[in-house]
Amino acid sequence: MDETATGSANFFLVRPALPRRADPASTTIGAMQLPPRPPSIDQGVIALVWAVVLGTYIYFGLLAVGASAATAIVLALVSFAGIWLLVRLRGEETPLRRRPDRRS
Repeated sequence: MDETATGSANFFLVRPALPRRADPASTTIGAMQLPPRPPSIDQGVIALVWAVVLGTYIYFGLLAVGASAATAIVLALVSFAGIWLLVRLRGEETPLRRRPDRRS
């Protein structure tokens, strides 16, 4: 039996044929560009998120310390309204204005 027909004679001496690679320019993916700033979210939405999260925290916190459910819900709703109003009116971050240069 001829060992070259099975490839066993040349197993350590001959490299297997590698598949041809495609053009590198056609297989690369361009770098993803991130936007310069995240999208704008309205201040009322931000205030609502803060109020819901903190109002829920207050509600379950009051239940955890032994307050009645009626007291907890009333205080949580009052807190919800106060937090929403506070964040809605005072929570927006306004950029600082640059003073004009007064070199004369």
